[in-house]
Amino acid sequence: MNLMPFGDPDDDKLREECGVFGIFKRSEAAALVTLGLHALQHRGQEAAGIVSFDGSQFHVERHAGLIGDTFTKQSVLERLPGDVAIGHTRYATTGGGGLRNVQPFFAELSSGGFAVAHNGNITNALTVQRELQRRGSIFSSTSDTETILHLVATSGARHFRDKLIDALSRLEGAFSLVGMSSKKLVGVRDPLGIRPLVLGDLDGASILASETCALDIIGATFVRDLEPGEMVIITDEGIESIFPFQSRRPRFCVFEYVYFARPDSNIEGRNVYEIRKKIGAELARENHLDADIVVPVPDSGVPAAIGYAQESGLPFELGIIRNHYVGRTFIQPGDAIRHMGVKLKHNANRGMIENKRVVLVDDSIVRGTTSQKIVQMVRDAGAAEVHMRIASPPTKASCFYGVDTPEKAKLLASRMSVEEMADFIRVDSLAFLSIDGLYRATGEPGRNALQPQFCDACFTGDYPTALTDQDGADNVRPLSLLGGAG
Repeated sequence: MNLMPFGDPDDDKLREECGVFGIFKRSEAAALVTLGLHALQHRGQEAAGIVSFDGSQFHVERHAGLIGDTFTKQSVLERLPGDVAIGHTRYATTGGGGLRNVQPFFAELSSGGFAVAHNGNITNALTVQRELQRRGSIFSSTSDTETILHLVATSGARHFRDKLIDALSRLEGAFSLVGMSSKKLVGVRDPLGIRPLVLGDLDGASILASETCALDIIGATFVRDLEPGEMVIITDEGIESIFPFQSRRPRFCVFEYVYFARPDSNIEGRNVYEIRKKIGAELARENHLDADIVVPVPDSGVPAAIGYAQESGLPFELGIIRNHYVGRTFIQPGDAIRHMGVKLKHNANRGMIENKRVVLVDDSIVRGTTSQKIVQMVRDAGAAEVHMRIASPPTKASCFYGVDTPEKAKLLASRMSVEEMADFIRVDSLAFLSIDGLYRATGEPGRNALQPQFCDACFTGDYPTALTDQDGADNVRPLSLLGGAG
């Protein structure tokens, strides 16, 4: 029987970027990195890799699939000895799939072995790669991360630290990275701090991770967030902090609070779960209506739905139940089965929603295909009315900073009005959170159009950096570079 992959029924969700984790001078470092990556699995489920150093040589393991299916095997961990290690879990953005694009990347340079893994997306990587290739560099992957290795290798600076600074200074876009040599663990955030990176401590062993939830799983203590544009260099002598890049006004990705980060993480001094509840409360204040119950689209809509229910005074009910035991499903792709796809993950709880006026709360609408199926499922279960409330502004533009978003033409909000979107997904009403409401939920008074506090390009089209590789395509010139907001 010819079995074909049946796509994820939530395939119109924005895909998380990647997660990174590193630890310096702790026995069984690779096992701890494995646990850290497991906590960061929500940031990428396609593949993962770990590089360790045992005092004399580096060891590299890279595998497709989930952390729990690969790196928890004793035979794999035995091949990663050492007390220093870094790891990466990914969902492919730049470069596509395949083991050759799985991070961390490792190379033997003239100054010794160097491994690097990064979260984000380098927006001038192709331009830099072409220049390096003209000079003789040979790339073994199509990942933007490999560009960092080549820039370090070809830098004319004398010391490793200066080589890395020289390399990163040539890059545009978003990069929160961890790197390691035989004597150092390094963490860096780009000057805008678009992606998160935190510093932790485990009984004197220093840790770098994308989110604080990765510290919690191994019992480590949160020390602080790395600052935008900061480089920390961890050695036997301690931790050195430097700011080698030109200072910029920070533009942290606001969608981390909406969807990407795990709810139990604390990022930039804010608890993600609390922010999401506040988002829901703002949504209720802006778009209240008479209804009977508030129902989240699980799991990402749950905190916002709680906030919405608390603010509106409506009952919160689990009117949709999610099956957590569904991975990628392999079945024959007949139409009758394919249309059941959304029910593999979600099923309406008829007893809670029959004859009720239902407010469905979700984090975002991308293509709208899953929303359409969810709404129909709720109607089929007997709901009297179905209203949808979205805990973010309309997603109108593509992300070029490490999030796998469809091209602009495939984003529902880029080609339809809210009323047209409501008709498309077949709801009685549809409303989104305003951009100012999103900012208020984070503790800001609203969006400063002249100097935005966050990167919100997916909502506004205001890109905070140059997008050299995208020049000439639609939807790609930063408004700030055209004299607009920013």
